[in-house]
Amino acid sequence: MVNFCTLFDSNYMSYGLTMYESLKKNCTDFHLYIFAFDDKACEDLKNLALKHTTIISLQEFEDEELLKIKPGRSKGEYCWTCTPSTILYVLKNFAAPSCTYLDADLYFFSDPKILIEELAEKSVSIIPHRYEAKYDQSKISGKYCVQFMTFKNNAQAMEVLKWWHNRCIEWCFAEPENGKFGDQKYLDDWLTRFDCVKELQNLGGGVAPWNVLQYNFFTKNDKIFGVEKKSGKKFELIFFHFHGFKILDEKTISLTGSYKITTRVRNLIYKKYTESMLNKKFKKSFRQIFPHRKNNKINIAAIWPT
Repeated sequence: MVNFCTLFDSNYMSYGLTMYESLKKNCTDFHLYIFAFDDKACEDLKNLALKHTTIISLQEFEDEELLKIKPGRSKGEYCWTCTPSTILYVLKNFAAPSCTYLDADLYFFSDPKILIEELAEKSVSIIPHRYEAKYDQSKISGKYCVQFMTFKNNAQAMEVLKWWHNRCIEWCFAEPENGKFGDQKYLDDWLTRFDCVKELQNLGGGVAPWNVLQYNFFTKNDKIFGVEKKSGKKFELIFFHFHGFKILDEKTISLTGSYKITTRVRNLIYKKYTESMLNKKFKKSFRQIFPHRKNNKINIAAIWPT
């Protein structure tokens, strides 16, 4: 059994449900702990009665420490602040042997178990952004991306997790300050600060708009594979991080924000994600409140006719 956790509110429901569906398709034995960050999300998720999930409300999750700092942080900053706390909650309250945190805007194209197995004798895994040179934001947002992180339920991982939790309680904001940024910049020195942390090497985990131009993609037996241009290294696409993806209405989407992608990536990867997100099964639960944007507008009916 692979244990995952994620967090989102009703405005991010479409992402979370799409990610969950991709797990169902690709992970044979898993459990997903979903931290519902508002009452509407909690109600909708419980009504859906999703298999392989446990829904955790804010009332169950929030402690005095979190409630004390919550008024001083934006909604996004508070979600960042809570990331290590969600992992701690699962490890402590459900006695899971390990827990892997997932950003809600991930989509799995293959079984992520291979990434967890790569951890081997180490206790904590992190994935680098692997920025394309022209998009390198590591000085501000960090070398590593808080998107897919595994923590074993042992003393070594707990030391890392509690350290991260304490730092996020102390400071977790969206503006860079003294080498800090949100919950993410804290990860920069973990390989030297802690002996139990492993940087995952599988290129199939962590493909995202900021690095996708480094790869060529092809399909084989209904699977998507990539080849790193500079090394020729081949890999199977495990998950894609759909950062910047926004549904503006039922016919218009913003794919990546300011990042550029190729037509092949759009049609091979983004088309599948879009179709999954617009699954009628969950449409009543979707609450898109994103502002209208003029850049990267795509008419789904015109580009991807059904």
